[in-house]
Amino acid sequence: MTYTEASMNTLRQAGDELADAVVANLFERGEVGKFNTLMRYVSTAGAPLPDGLPDIARAYLEATSAPPAWVDWAEMEKARLFFIDNNVHISTALSFASMPACYIVPHVAKLLSATHGLNYPSKRMAETGQFTVYLMQPDAFEAGSRFLPAAQKVRLLHASIRHHLKREGHWDTGTLGTPICQEDMIGGQMFFSLLVLDSLHRLGIHMSTEGAEAYFYAWRVVGAMLGVDQEAVPRTLEEARQFLDLYMIRHMGPSDEGAHLTRQLIDLYEEVVPGTFFDPIVSALIRYLIGDTCADWLQVPRTAWDSVVKVVPSLLGVLETIEDRSPVGAWALDRLGHLTTILELSSLTRGRVMHYAIPEQLKKDFGVTGIVPRPHRWTPPAPTVTP
Repeated sequence: MTYTEASMNTLRQAGDELADAVVANLFERGEVGKFNTLMRYVSTAGAPLPDGLPDIARAYLEATSAPPAWVDWAEMEKARLFFIDNNVHISTALSFASMPACYIVPHVAKLLSATHGLNYPSKRMAETGQFTVYLMQPDAFEAGSRFLPAAQKVRLLHASIRHHLKREGHWDTGTLGTPICQEDMIGGQMFFSLLVLDSLHRLGIHMSTEGAEAYFYAWRVVGAMLGVDQEAVPRTLEEARQFLDLYMIRHMGPSDEGAHLTRQLIDLYEEVVPGTFFDPIVSALIRYLIGDTCADWLQVPRTAWDSVVKVVPSLLGVLETIEDRSPVGAWALDRLGHLTTILELSSLTRGRVMHYAIPEQLKKDFGVTGIVPRPHRWTPPAPTVTP
């Protein structure tokens, strides 16, 4: 598929008709609080829906209770194994590249500043981390999993944000497009898939083409479940590169909201890092992964660690060699990666389960109520926009 300014402009005006209709109905009938209360008890796939659930919500939950019929389960299993093999690296890429990338897009930063809780800035990171961990479980799409209900609730969360911003007239749709529009939803999908793969490549992580394609495919499935238009979404990594390049050229730039959210993010990560000596590595790693121009837009501090962090790929290369040559080493590193991911998630959630409820109002200050030969190594698709 070829993306143009005209096709992207069309995507800017489109939301998610199914979820938007459900949310509008719940607000019209004053049933949002009732829905949120009842849905706190629905956290696993296949669990019976509670009595008293509004009819339109019940119909939505039943219609979205299964993944798309076109899912290739062999490909999804490859994606899960890829995640297990690279979970700590993927967590690093999500934390230090994907999240800051969201803030490089001023209208996205503006929207996120309306939905973040200032006293709990880790909420979005906790939700993203928990969502990804749920996705990569072996039973993610089976009865008893937590992923399917989470996807259903996140889709309604996005619809509720659109509802609030458009209803109260605090969003210039003529200039900014529909809040959380199709273009931004696809852009977010690219941030959590292609940009993660780009970051792993920059860190020197060895990835097979098969593994990279499977990871991208898994996020295609996620996008479909979150209401992304499957006629418009990139189907291949090459199409993804074209979309992401054009999306960023169209929208990226500095903003006060982006800089503020980045400062919150850095402060959060520095709290997680033990002591204070290694705190500067947080800013250095963000700068290394997103580049100096974007880091300057986000006012990421320059530190003495900016040069030190460039040796990270070499250190990771040593670990990759150990993993390739020793089954025991591979098991130990995979286990360490799993434990590191769980520890990071526990720190972000502070022991809580994120419920992805529909907000009845947004922030008040926004004005809205064995040794084997290595397979062919994956390399990122070439940029589609020349400097």
